[in-house]
Amino acid sequence: MELIGGPEKRAVVIEPYSSTWPDIFQEHRSRITEALGAVAGRVDHIGSTAVIGLAAKPIVDIQVSVLDVEEEALYLPPLVAAGYRLRVREAGHRMFRTPELHVHIHVCAAGSEWERRHLLLRDWLLQSADDREAYARLKTELQTQDWETMNHYAEAKTALISEMTVRAEIWAVSAGWSP
Repeated sequence: MELIGGPEKRAVVIEPYSSTWPDIFQEHRSRITEALGAVAGRVDHIGSTAVIGLAAKPIVDIQVSVLDVEEEALYLPPLVAAGYRLRVREAGHRMFRTPELHVHIHVCAAGSEWERRHLLLRDWLLQSADDREAYARLKTELQTQDWETMNHYAEAKTALISEMTVRAEIWAVSAGWSP
């Protein structure tokens, strides 16, 4: 993984769900679709701010699905021109963010495991009050620690996310879920 600008230390602050998060998503969805046009096959609100009632870091995550994430020329210049800054470059995923650091744009390939996994977890958390509460508790606990980077904080959530994903996969099959 390439971190454009290198590692950063940022405080992790978890806030109660905010009804402004969907509005922020819609504002940036419009900005992204205007910049990318048909290049953006899908633009979805993902992550904790997409789950009504879930406490979260006040960072709205948006997933943009494109045909080939490795074809940066199709989306990187338009997203930069729209005011987003490239932060992460890794196989199958790019992450941009606003200068204010309150919106993260995740670019992935349409039909990829990256796309499916994030949509599935979002939809599962909308369905499961128990996992929503467990996730909120964990994040609230983790915010009290001093994290070297946001990646370290994210890694600390991996075990619970893996457990939730198992339950989400079972639910997806039984409910006939598809992205």
